[in-house]
Amino acid sequence: MSRPVSKYPTELELQILKILWRESPLLARQVQETLEREGRGLAKTSVITTLNTMVGKHYLARKKQGNTYLFRPRITEDQVANRVLDDVVGRVFNGATSAVMLRLFDAAELDKDELRELRDLIDRKLKEPN
Repeated sequence: MSRPVSKYPTELELQILKILWRESPLLARQVQETLEREGRGLAKTSVITTLNTMVGKHYLARKKQGNTYLFRPRITEDQVANRVLDDVVGRVFNGATSAVMLRLFDAAELDKDELRELRDLIDRKLKEPN
């Protein structure tokens, strides 16, 4: 029995997406070389299998170039972040966004500049019409 398809990328898929968000389109060989430089050495066949799986999940698109393929992302970083955050907010915090924010404030070491930036964001949100 096969595993159900996840709503969001696995750790390796996310690493590949981050590579392709920075620079694309890329050949499988180029993705493999970048993974190697980032400390994740994988066989070319493993990289190709993962890329093709990601095409099947609609995370990537591929275009034939000679006897190989160029890969590019079909989903954006914002789309992935929103899916993951929506899942965490819903499953872990029962939909309470404020609980997530309070937990982040407690868990993260924020410097004064980050706190000012957050205050500015909150002030802007308060001025928006409902």
